[in-house]
Amino acid sequence: MSGAASKGLARVLRQAKRPSVPRSRQSQAIRTIHEPIRSFSCTSRRREDTSEPHHDVKYTTDMYPNLKRDPKYADITSDHVQFFKSTLGEDGAVIDGISQDATDDLEGFNRDWMKKYRGHTKLVLRPKSTEEVSKVLKYCNDNKLAVVPQGGNSGLVGGSVPVFDEIVISLGRMNKIRDFDDVSGILVVDGGVILEVADNFLAEHHHLFPLDLGAKGSCQIGGNVATNAGGLRLLRYGSLHGNVLGLEAVLPDGTIVDDLSKLRKNNTGYDLKQLFIGGEGTIGIITGVSVQCPQRSKAVNVAYFGLPSFEHVQKAFKEAKIQLGEILSAFELMDSQSQGFVHRVTGNKRPLEGDHPFYCLIETSGSNTEHDSEKLEKFLEHVMGEEIVSDGVLAENETQVRALWGWREGITEAIGHFGGTYKYDVSIPLSELYKLVEETRERLTSKGLIGDDDSNPALGVVGYGHMGDSNLHLNVPVRRYTKEVEEAIEPWVYEWIQKRNGSISAEHGLGIAKKNYIGYSRSENMIKLMKQIKNLYDPNGIMNPYKYI
Repeated sequence: MSGAASKGLARVLRQAKRPSVPRSRQSQAIRTIHEPIRSFSCTSRRREDTSEPHHDVKYTTDMYPNLKRDPKYADITSDHVQFFKSTLGEDGAVIDGISQDATDDLEGFNRDWMKKYRGHTKLVLRPKSTEEVSKVLKYCNDNKLAVVPQGGNSGLVGGSVPVFDEIVISLGRMNKIRDFDDVSGILVVDGGVILEVADNFLAEHHHLFPLDLGAKGSCQIGGNVATNAGGLRLLRYGSLHGNVLGLEAVLPDGTIVDDLSKLRKNNTGYDLKQLFIGGEGTIGIITGVSVQCPQRSKAVNVAYFGLPSFEHVQKAFKEAKIQLGEILSAFELMDSQSQGFVHRVTGNKRPLEGDHPFYCLIETSGSNTEHDSEKLEKFLEHVMGEEIVSDGVLAENETQVRALWGWREGITEAIGHFGGTYKYDVSIPLSELYKLVEETRERLTSKGLIGDDDSNPALGVVGYGHMGDSNLHLNVPVRRYTKEVEEAIEPWVYEWIQKRNGSISAEHGLGIAKKNYIGYSRSENMIKLMKQIKNLYDPNGIMNPYKYI
């Protein structure tokens, strides 16, 4: 934002009926928000830290005692291991816990980053090419060895870690950017390319990846596509179902599906790639992705507001759509509790003075700074003049933009800092979005499960999410996972969503966490069709078993 434009926006905040932080205090507030923020969502760091205690994480099999290992799957033998070593080589491509003790090396692949799910794998395979993935899968299929595809392992529903002794196939070594056309904006990458690496590469060519996540420093694009990740800017750029132009994938029998199309239009036959987008690795492993990437915006503005009620949040969102229109790239909702946890964990000074029941972060992205700033001025004049917004600050440079985004992107790790988190990623009508948080909080409080001391398992109930997508993240941070909390929430929360014709998973997927609850969002006939597709592609059922459907 230019200096003149920035001063104009600051003037609007000062002159509105309910002014923001006065200019002298606003500068101070903005200065403090870009103090160093604790690193969030760094899965790779967690995996490397083998000194971190892990035996306090329960095995998934202990959490689901009724879930039994399917006897149709073979036990892994030293002969199997020898085949994989001869196929993949000896340079760290095989982490072997069959013929030797490799517990610490395997732990990061066995456990999810939330410390909620933990498997029993004793073998991790790390292929570096699609051909190697093909050889591995064909052998596993022929020998009925169950496998779990794993990217950055940053998922939230236990979909990327084994349940029993399934072989983990890690895509981390498949990390090449294959091709980019800066005229069409089409990028082709390996499935193991880290999202942030791809976006940094695109930035050098004035483009951006059409997906942005808090876990961008560790999540991989193949995993993003396999889970149909939504992210922070779906409002502007749409879903991966629309942005992915082509895929390369390997089926369970080793067949390589080469459909890395670079065409935006191709109306010839079934669009089979859509089955892999959001398929969570249950019908094949995504090894390559072709994606349409938009031009990187030259003018980016970020505003952070405090609001007195959810009704006011809805009014602000409506006005943002009307007045900011084509330049609106994000509208994020955060409640007071979520921001309190971020402040408590990071120690950073809050962007606004005082506490507000709700906060929102608005981002605009365009090509003309003067044009965008003028539209933002008019929007601010309206929402502050009409007392829709109580207080607010604006980022004046890139450092402050990152700092303000930190208050949104830092929520996930902050609330998990104290032990664990029960996470519910739901899509419901916008008018009732926060009602679910309020009723969940009332329910847990009435059962005596929320409190400030260690005798209470839950610390509170937190709500945040994407207003533009009607997507709420309902989170219950806990000191420890307990049956009392889980039984108070499930299946009650799914029944609540079903009554409003919502979705129990807006963007996180099903994994093992929601496998048994898909019926709350999908009809019996739809589930039957899904199972038919699964059986067609994976008749031996080796791909990511015990999950999804």
